[in-house]
Amino acid sequence: MKPIVGITMGDGAGVGPEIIIKALSDQGMYDICRPVVIGDKKIMERANAIINSGCRCQVVSHPREAGQEFGIIDIIDLDNLPVDLAFGQVTPQAGKAAFEYIEKAAQYALKNEIQAIITAPINKEAVNLAGYHYPGHTEILAHFAKEKNYSMLLYSKNLSVIHVSTHAALRDACDMVKKDRIERVVALAHDTMKLIGIEKPRIAVAGLNPHCGENGMFGKEDLLEIVPAVEECSRLGFCVKGPIAPDTVFYRAAIKNDFDVVVVMYHDQGHIPLKLLDFHNGVNVTVGLPFIRTSVDHGTAFDIAGKGLAEGQSMKEAIKLGAQMAKVKFTKILNK
Repeated sequence: MKPIVGITMGDGAGVGPEIIIKALSDQGMYDICRPVVIGDKKIMERANAIINSGCRCQVVSHPREAGQEFGIIDIIDLDNLPVDLAFGQVTPQAGKAAFEYIEKAAQYALKNEIQAIITAPINKEAVNLAGYHYPGHTEILAHFAKEKNYSMLLYSKNLSVIHVSTHAALRDACDMVKKDRIERVVALAHDTMKLIGIEKPRIAVAGLNPHCGENGMFGKEDLLEIVPAVEECSRLGFCVKGPIAPDTVFYRAAIKNDFDVVVVMYHDQGHIPLKLLDFHNGVNVTVGLPFIRTSVDHGTAFDIAGKGLAEGQSMKEAIKLGAQMAKVKFTKILNK
């Protein structure tokens, strides 16, 4: 059985509609799932005309009606944007609409009416101007799921990383490196990589400070928080090593293939190496929620919105991974 995946349109002034059209112009997407776009039909049709995909957009009233035929892009139409919405501009109207797509997708996912949420990029400033004060998708979805134990994982075929902290100032992120949080993230990494298809994930834990603090000379977080967390996770049976110096751990994971996923301590520690190695194929995964959520690993690209130039590969990879994870999760439920 193919999972139904709900694809949120993101900010209508950005490249989200275009990359969705490009992804759903590939029949391979329909071979692995039944996609349905949660957005605004007028904006999707505008993007379709820009791309000239040869596909047709149509409205459906429920996800169960969607994704039956390649060439037809099914849309849950919230009809919440004007047809002449300006490209590349931050507006509270577009931020409000983007938030409403996420909310609708979460409602469907919590009822298992879709088996995965795939998100196109939002503009965080626009969402906040609309009155929704969240740092990003991850926190919005966690709010709807009423879940506090979650994290962000970035996946690619070359490297995967999962974060102890994400959208936090760097000086605050250092204070968030705590033993219990690291232990939770290791467990989330293990469970998520199993959903991706790795039966016994090999997990590396990056240090926070240069040379992992050099026994406290360059900061004590590695010694007092990370080392005890890794020891406890090893005792619990996880295949985990660390802390490993940040200047070598990504080489060992991506080039030497020593590890399947790296637990990183803050946002840029993980984002920089992954985007350097695999910018167009990276997928953002929110882990720890009661439903599956994947996303492109790039922003709204306002500078090229409306020009048909946006690369659709990351959206394809997000759909593929979401469908794969949904399939594994469903199979495990059946086998219980």
